Amino acid sequence: MSEPVDTVIFDLGGVLIDWNPRHLYRKMFDDAAEMEAFLRDVCAPAWNLEQDRGRPWAQAIAELSAVHPDKAELIAAYRGRWHEMLAGPINGTVAILEALHTAGVPLYALTNWSAETYPYAEELYDFLGRFRGVVVSGRIGLVKPDAAIYGHTIARFGVVPARTVFIDDSAKNVAAAAASGLRAVHYTGPEALARDLAALGLPVAA
Repeated sequence: MSEPVDTVIFDLGGVLIDWNPRHLYRKMFDDAAEMEAFLRDVCAPAWNLEQDRGRPWAQAIAELSAVHPDKAELIAAYRGRWHEMLAGPINGTVAILEALHTAGVPLYALTNWSAETYPYAEELYDFLGRFRGVVVSGRIGLVKPDAAIYGHTIARFGVVPARTVFIDDSAKNVAAAAASGLRAVHYTGPEALARDLAALGLPVAA
């Protein structure tokens, strides 16, 4: 029989917080296809991931603008108007977080997030205070799905992987967490998450 789960580690963006660069760039592009091409080929996910790994935003903006000088204003907005990429909390998941907190379940977070922009989220979302600890990728120079970030998180928080469930909206991150020994759940929405956590014996209802 598998061990009972008694600890939860949450991802943040896409699970508890609705972060998406499209929230900003829909205001800056009239054509959706042009916006998608920009986010695929210029300010691409792999480019943004390097800021999550710790690359300074000023360096990232300067280097990319040198390659795409005609898009310099759009590139600069990725940092200058970054806060407009946040559409607010994902309320259903926040309710699950609150129920777990009320029940006394130890809660932690592991997020791919720039060290420069994470403090803004801390000021904006009080529920981040529910966590006993948060690993922010940009602060330690590691990102999901690198195996090392899961090992770092497990050691830092002193959790037992077999008794700890990790929640993420990225299938790659979930697979890497499972490979590290964590009980990993692929997040697809609050309702499915509530069912998944209830099946593990966790108190998800207030």
